[in-house]
Amino acid sequence: MPKLNIVILAAGLGKRMHSTLPKVLHPLAGRPLLSHVLDTARALAPEKICVVYGHGGEIVPQTIDDRKLIWVKQELQLGTGHALMQTLPHLDKSGMTLVLFGDVPLTRVETLRELITAAAAAKYLALLTLELDEPHGYGRIVRSSREGKITAIVEEKDASETQRQIREINTGIMAVPNQYLHDWLHKLENNNAQKEYYLTDIVAMAVKDGVKVEATQPGRAWETLGINSKVQLAALERIYQNESAHRLLEQGVTLADPSRIDIRGQLACGSDVTIDVNCIFEGLVQLDDNVRVGAHSILKNVKIAAGTVVAPFSLIEDAEIGKNCRIGPYARIRPGTRLASEVHIGNFVEVKNSSIAAGSKANHLSYLGDAVVGKNVNIGAGTITCNYDGANKYQTIIEDDVFIGSDTQLIAPVKVAKGATIGAGSTITRDTPPEKLTLSRAKQISIAGWKRPIKKVKHEK
Repeated sequence: MPKLNIVILAAGLGKRMHSTLPKVLHPLAGRPLLSHVLDTARALAPEKICVVYGHGGEIVPQTIDDRKLIWVKQELQLGTGHALMQTLPHLDKSGMTLVLFGDVPLTRVETLRELITAAAAAKYLALLTLELDEPHGYGRIVRSSREGKITAIVEEKDASETQRQIREINTGIMAVPNQYLHDWLHKLENNNAQKEYYLTDIVAMAVKDGVKVEATQPGRAWETLGINSKVQLAALERIYQNESAHRLLEQGVTLADPSRIDIRGQLACGSDVTIDVNCIFEGLVQLDDNVRVGAHSILKNVKIAAGTVVAPFSLIEDAEIGKNCRIGPYARIRPGTRLASEVHIGNFVEVKNSSIAAGSKANHLSYLGDAVVGKNVNIGAGTITCNYDGANKYQTIIEDDVFIGSDTQLIAPVKVAKGATIGAGSTITRDTPPEKLTLSRAKQISIAGWKRPIKKVKHEK
């Protein structure tokens, strides 16, 4: 394999996006379009990657924030050929350059390897082409009538009526031998309808110089689809999600409806995993054997051990969940939480930056923040760890076998000792002794002669 440079053209404005955000930063599956292209580029192990940016200024390199990339700014958008010219000082004189586009996010690595191999075989210029039933808007691949060799690419605005009938189109993705690239780019002219320097004009130069032009085709048409509007972005999102769902099904994951799942990161599943409708997975999510995720749940950067059930409408983020736990419905597990095996976190319970040991339960309407909870603890409905004093946060420690009655407030820092029982309605401000009942309640009284206030009667004027 020759030395490989990759150039990603990402300077376009994207007027039809109707947005101030640069087109290549619009999200697909929760990540910028350009990030998907960069992942593909890195998988090819190139010597260097150059990214040409323009519209949006420094927000593009600031958002991607990768110092290993070579960022090249195209001050004036004068066409794809002009964009590639800006990278010439950074490109090697030997090897080859692969040209990709920042708004074409789903090209497979296997497809590009085939293209590079075609170019490397005899130092050919290799193009990724595609046959479309409706080729409107694309540059056409012109071939010789006798041998079918590629002779040129003609942009639609410059094509004749006969050329517009050609169904083979140019995707823009190409692999070019560097020994020719520098010379060809310097010869480009802008004698066309757009007054731009077309990169596609190097095809005719290659033919003139006796360099064979090869073409390969992608396995799937959607690999070459670019984004120019929110409509196209939404369509490509569905393609991405459908492909992701298909891979999960092939791995044995049960999806209640493959058309209603969103994967915005990496989802790894063990055997017999079941996912209900409208679930969202962000970042790195691992679901071990026999995990079930209920409808409308959101999981972000989560590891869930075998046998755990996540009931519907639960949100779990930056957390680790042990075996055979029960989460939700309507539970929120916030960052920094670690649950051991067989922990129950029930409806409308929020847990933040806390560790809860095996067999403990908080089944209803509670908040546990900055807490360390031992084994076999029962936390009654309405319990709150009051961890924040308005300036600083403090820890609550609840040791093994504690029973906390409903509507209890634990004012941190505080420790509830092993085996203690807290009576319902208590406000605990000091550490409690082990194996004893602790209560903190005002005396109940009834006031004679008290009357409930009534609304004043409004008199019309």
